[in-house]
Amino acid sequence: MTAQDYVALTPDTLAQRLGTLPQLAERVGPAEGWKVREVGDGNLNLVFIVEGANGAAVVKQALPYVRLVGESWPLPLRRSFFEYNALIRQEARDPGSVPEVFHFDEAQAIVVMEFLQPHVILRQALIEGRRVADLGERLGLFCARTLFRGSDLSLPAPAKKADTALFAGNVELCDITENLIFSDPYFDAPMNRHTPGLDGIVARLRGDLSLKVAAQHLKMAFTSRAETLLHGDLHTGSVMVTGTETRVIDPEFATYGPIGFDVGMLIGNFLMAYFSQPGHEGHAGERAGHQDWLLGTAATIWEVFAAEFAHLWRSERRGILHQASLYEDQGHALASEQALSDVLGQVWRDTLGFCGIEMHRRILSLAHNADFEKIADEGRRAECEARTLAMGRQLMLGAGAIHGMDAVIAMARRMDKENHL
Repeated sequence: MTAQDYVALTPDTLAQRLGTLPQLAERVGPAEGWKVREVGDGNLNLVFIVEGANGAAVVKQALPYVRLVGESWPLPLRRSFFEYNALIRQEARDPGSVPEVFHFDEAQAIVVMEFLQPHVILRQALIEGRRVADLGERLGLFCARTLFRGSDLSLPAPAKKADTALFAGNVELCDITENLIFSDPYFDAPMNRHTPGLDGIVARLRGDLSLKVAAQHLKMAFTSRAETLLHGDLHTGSVMVTGTETRVIDPEFATYGPIGFDVGMLIGNFLMAYFSQPGHEGHAGERAGHQDWLLGTAATIWEVFAAEFAHLWRSERRGILHQASLYEDQGHALASEQALSDVLGQVWRDTLGFCGIEMHRRILSLAHNADFEKIADEGRRAECEARTLAMGRQLMLGAGAIHGMDAVIAMARRMDKENHL
């Protein structure tokens, strides 16, 4: 099959084309008994669930264009190559954190992987007011382990350089990030859209010269600081959960970049979930407890990330940066701790900046999220989004003066009571 020209799968053709794969036959059962349904609701790909006598699997296939937009926006199929390579690295660096990969077909841009059941997309669970046990702990560990172990703090220099070169080929998806996240929100880009009622605050943000400069500093960090392998699109729509289990999916935007990028994007999505909650209430205040839990989970993500990063620094620092030969081996353990504090301080400031810019792009750019989009009342939606935009600005411009998650949480609580329209 890999010698054929690319052909998109359909529910009717999938069994015929993939039915002889031993990896699928073993896990799903004979192809003649397969039930196939297409469930992709994302912006880019086809996603099928294949069920049979022995079980189920997921088949994901890249399309040669952006599904959200259509064939007018072509996109290379090789993004599935980067997703596959990111998944196997994430599994090695944080075992059990991502779906198991059963098969990869580069020519057909197909990844066959574990079907997570009864998992649901985290974003939908949060909109419904559901909680997940140990969610912050699990996501904080994922970030620390994958980001530390993909960096020059841990990897041998040749492996890090080879990986950086490999993922540098993910040009087109990086281009989406670089434009839709870092530039488009701050001018009237052709594909931008926003909720009616936000015109005033949008005009203020786009006229804020300091904010534009801050956004471009963050963009420069993303494009030039190849610190570690990023998931590249880590948000609540890229996480699947049950009441007790958390798994991360969809790393097709994987590239090398600043350690704080993934952490900031993730925390930003929890803050957006927090600000969106009043829009999902039937009665004022009924989601207050859920809002508290969301802020607590955001805080836990950072706290667990920082603690695990520090643990890995002390136990697995075998790369070319901050070698033990400079510190511990000479009896200078205090210097090692000072270096760790400095590195985490930079990651914290980056995290806040990327957090803020994610809160802007999800409201002002092309790809919005359901936290706000599912608020039917446009007036209430605009109120929630305006608070989010205001906080995003504070995080981007005040990162150097915000010391710890307690300050972030206090800011969120204050802004949730304010009118920023």
